[in-house]
Amino acid sequence: MKIKICGLTSPKEAIYLNENHVDFAGFVLFFPKSKRNITIEKAKEISANLSSSIKKVAVVVSPTLKQAKEIETAGFDYIQIHGVMPKELLTNLHIPILKAFNIDDMEHYSNYVKQPSIAGFVFDAHEPGSGKTFDWNLLRNFPKSDKLIFLAGGLHPDNVSAAIKAVSPDVVDVSSGVEFDEGAGKDPNKIKAFVEAVRQS
Repeated sequence: MKIKICGLTSPKEAIYLNENHVDFAGFVLFFPKSKRNITIEKAKEISANLSSSIKKVAVVVSPTLKQAKEIETAGFDYIQIHGVMPKELLTNLHIPILKAFNIDDMEHYSNYVKQPSIAGFVFDAHEPGSGKTFDWNLLRNFPKSDKLIFLAGGLHPDNVSAAIKAVSPDVVDVSSGVEFDEGAGKDPNKIKAFVEAVRQS
């Protein structure tokens, strides 16, 4: 089971990921509504502290082709797209795409499952980044493909084992569930507890 820690905002958080040998690091870009939104320059600064084994994921909402190209040029390993994805991104990008679905727009899944530029899917709650879960049973009989399945939405150290049992994703994806209670950045103790819970599942 692979692990993605999303919404990094400072270089010290990269060290927490290194120490726990996680697989993916997520950076929220071009989305000022999010308290985790950072610039590409800041993402590069944080990435410089990441182990080379950790894949860097740019997380965006309804990006323009120009924004997506900036991300590609900056050296990210994946781009994770929430919201609207213009068709031109499917043919003009040379970076693997993770298409994110909120639990209420999954009827569009079939539009992307055969697209070669789509490397995987992120299934999230109605409000991404809210820390709220959704009914995992909705994914129990979901048609699988050869693409990666990321499970996000309200995961934390106390429920991730149950989530893995219910969905059997390829990757579990956490952000608010490993943050300090006051919401000011990632808590290294919660990251450690989350990773331990995943590895014991």
